[in-house]
Amino acid sequence: MAKLVLEEQERKETLLESISGMAVVLVIGLFVLTFVAQNFEIPSPSMVPTLLIGDHVLVDHAAFAPPAKWMPLIPYRAIQHNDVVVFLKPNPESPDLILVKRAIGLPGDRIHLRHGILYRNGVAQKEPQISVPDGSDPAHTYDPFRDDFPGGPADTLMTATWANEWQSHIVNGELVVPDDMILGLGDNRVGSLDSRFWGFIPRKAVLGRPLFVYWSFMTPEDQQYKTSAGERVAFFTHVVIHFFDRTRWKRTFHRIV
Repeated sequence: MAKLVLEEQERKETLLESISGMAVVLVIGLFVLTFVAQNFEIPSPSMVPTLLIGDHVLVDHAAFAPPAKWMPLIPYRAIQHNDVVVFLKPNPESPDLILVKRAIGLPGDRIHLRHGILYRNGVAQKEPQISVPDGSDPAHTYDPFRDDFPGGPADTLMTATWANEWQSHIVNGELVVPDDMILGLGDNRVGSLDSRFWGFIPRKAVLGRPLFVYWSFMTPEDQQYKTSAGERVAFFTHVVIHFFDRTRWKRTFHRIV
């Protein structure tokens, strides 16, 4: 009997069992990355200081999804004012482009900016994280279209679709958010190409919300435009060499609010 027990303990896993185990792990991983959470890298400074270039964030796909009876444990909820949202850019000029902005206007809200200060339904909002046109550098110089939106003529950076549409949503000098839409602005208000330039975010285009930064690496602002194979290999080598001294360790597990 002792010999039989010893032989059972020493039995090795078969090739089929190994493949089955790996398949289960792969299926679970794909399910999580597709329906529950996904990682994204921040390529631009439009959400500074909340999100920095080179932040790698984990995005929750489930929270803003329509409730499902088969998964009652997931805390579904509606998008609220000031939520940070990840979404597909809603314009045909740049399809499949994923962006991240702050939801500052929900259906029915009346929005306008005065010298960079956001007014929602007639009330000035306290936004300590945003940048304003204070003249501290060329990027912070006052711009009538950007900082007094929607008070001036169309801007040359506006997409063609939005340039033909935005005036139809203005009532008494304020932009009124239509049903099933969201108005999204960057926290780097003076350096963000956001809803002011390309329009509302359809609710159905929202992919989720970023939860926290799991890794942050100091990345040049122009890195997003270096797309050739050689440039990608060069930056990958740079990351390997400087992983320890260029990683922003203090931002690891930084919660995004």
